[in-house]
Amino acid sequence: MEEAPVAELDAVLDGGGWEVGSSFEDPPQPTSPIRLGKNVCYVVLAVLFNEEDRVLLVQEAKPECHGKWYLPAGRMEPGESIVAAMRREVKEESGLECEPLTLLALEERGPAWIRFVFLARPTGGALKTEAEADAESLQAAWWAGDPRALPLRAPDILPLLELAARYRRCPAHPPTLPRELPCPRLCLRLLLACPGSDGHLWVLLPTAGPPRLPLLPCGAAPAGLRVPVLRLLRGCLGPAPPPGPMGLLGLQHRAGGAGGADGVCFNVVLSIGTRSPGAEPPEPPGPGFRWWHVEEQSLKGRILQRLRTAVPVRS
Repeated sequence: MEEAPVAELDAVLDGGGWEVGSSFEDPPQPTSPIRLGKNVCYVVLAVLFNEEDRVLLVQEAKPECHGKWYLPAGRMEPGESIVAAMRREVKEESGLECEPLTLLALEERGPAWIRFVFLARPTGGALKTEAEADAESLQAAWWAGDPRALPLRAPDILPLLELAARYRRCPAHPPTLPRELPCPRLCLRLLLACPGSDGHLWVLLPTAGPPRLPLLPCGAAPAGLRVPVLRLLRGCLGPAPPPGPMGLLGLQHRAGGAGGADGVCFNVVLSIGTRSPGAEPPEPPGPGFRWWHVEEQSLKGRILQRLRTAVPVRS
């Protein structure tokens, strides 16, 4: 038996996916399947620029925000992939066809409300005009000025526009897109790294079964994606500083999974701080875990790099 899940690590570090089995840490109580429109809400949002660096905005038709401007966005529908939902929303609201380039951010208000923010590029279609107004939007436009000059539906798109502009100038992470692999529930695949100031690096692994990265169930309650990680680490952090920011390496979802489930596996990375020279990592969180000392230099370098270059997770 191999000492560590090298193939799984390779896939996850490259933004790919890996099969979600039935071995979870802290197994959840039996619940209803994760289903869109019933116990979970996924939202897609897209940032598009044209060749003149103008951003695509749409004018809202909904009664509660009629006439205000926003980025193309909306809820995923049952049976859709995440990318298909993004393309549909852009087409319905702006009239344009598009192609995703990368996830820019993952935003969540508890795992029951999750928004997938994409950077995309137009590939065809024509801008919706006022004469084509419908229930989806009143019109679309390429906006060159400061969006704050417009009546916006909400200011939460402003940091996303800044994030997209920075990514276009200097990508902060490799292109990252969802992988179509089934997942029965909402969960995190955790790459938890403990670096040492003297070049050592440890990764947390479960002790039971074949070597693999930990899988943490999220459930469907509005608790947040970070909560399962903090719960896991409570036994080993002690007075140590809390873990650093969580980054997204990739995610897995397939519409119409087993039992009609719409689960997502988020492959995430974070560290728990740098150990001083000669210091060992903290005690594992219970007998079900161990620290694996990463010795292969190439793999160590890739893990350390992805700690700095992952899609941001925003709460």
